[in-house]
Amino acid sequence: MRLKKMANILVTTSRELQQLNRRFRGKNRSTDVLSFPAVPGIANFAGDVAISAEIAARNAAELGHTAAAEIKILALHGILHLAGYDHERDDGEMARKEDRMRKVLGLPVGLIGRNESRKLTPTKPIATRRARKRDAELCLSLKKR
Repeated sequence: MRLKKMANILVTTSRELQQLNRRFRGKNRSTDVLSFPAVPGIANFAGDVAISAEIAARNAAELGHTAAAEIKILALHGILHLAGYDHERDDGEMARKEDRMRKVLGLPVGLIGRNESRKLTPTKPIATRRARKRDAELCLSLKKR
């Protein structure tokens, strides 16, 4: 399945993600990424993806890559949901697709893959000081917008 439509990607605060998560999923907590498929009948529009800049920066620091890379990973994950994939029900199909696309795009470990490995291995890589500084600067620039 290929997504041949446009999608909006919003990078925002954890608070806004919490509000969206509560309103649309009934879960009163923040999350890293949410996907909202388009209403049927809207031509050339797949839907919206919302990403928490703060959680992306924190994940990036924990995993040792940049916040920009993390936002790309989360955007990829959200877009796969818009394309119809569902990792909770598809017996690994979305995870395999995410892994292939992540490698083509040159991104570090994908969202599904890391969540599976965290279940097995509780240790996390230590981020470099330079990566943490870049992530903090990205968060500050996003908050100013």
